[in-house]
Amino acid sequence: MRPSEREAEYFARMEVEDKKKIEEEKHKRLAEEKKKRLKELHSMKCAKCGMGLIEIDYKGIKIDKYSECAGVWLDAGEMAQVARMDQIGLDKLFSVVRK
Repeated sequence: MRPSEREAEYFARMEVEDKKKIEEEKHKRLAEEKKKRLKELHSMKCAKCGMGLIEIDYKGIKIDKYSECAGVWLDAGEMAQVARMDQIGLDKLFSVVRK
């Protein structure tokens, strides 16, 4: 007994859909693996010099200073905390970061 032309077409379409889903899952898994690898490579590294950072805790503000280029990174909310400091507080903060 041979399948009708419509049945053959249906099964061919189903096979294509199954293979497409498998490929989409494969691409999704590869993208997640790539993202994880990149995070491991670049996490806590400077975008400019690639070197690691030194975390400085100054009055409850965690300031990340890069060891090679002396760049400074402030996480979300930390810039607002720094902006609320008075001039004396800013001068003391910058004297700590410059070292």
